[in-house]
Amino acid sequence: SSGINAEYGNPNRQYYLSTCGDDCLTKFWDCRKCTEPLMTVNDHSHWVWKVRYNLRDQLLLTAGSDGKVVLLNIPSLASESLAPEEEDTEKEVKEPLKEGVLEEYDKHEDSVYSVAWSPVDPWLFASLSHDGRLVLNRVSKDIKFNIIL
Repeated sequence: SSGINAEYGNPNRQYYLSTCGDDCLTKFWDCRKCTEPLMTVNDHSHWVWKVRYNLRDQLLLTAGSDGKVVLLNIPSLASESLAPEEEDTEKEVKEPLKEGVLEEYDKHEDSVYSVAWSPVDPWLFASLSHDGRLVLNRVSKDIKFNIIL
């Protein structure tokens, strides 16, 4: 049995939380029925140390001992539906972002033990590795504009 290294509640959905652990997986749960996860994402090749929701709760970051920070997109479990509005037929329908891993950031040379979203800029985040290296990253403009436009 693998251990859970971190859990984090969805800031916008009361009963939803995510966990990560030694099994290299990030799991998404509804606390009202915790027998099986709602979704499991295999986003790292080694232990996953941290998971953090963005205020736009379709986006999450995970940090692992494989030296990577992974940006996940989980719209199916988000509080806000991102499906195109049916009544707005004049707008060009954009291709939705894929569910799962959107981007991997590999700027660390050692295990990444912590990751955090900026409290003032929802597209900026920081990660900290075992060797003390702090890296600031930004969600790419393509992803940002796909979400907000």
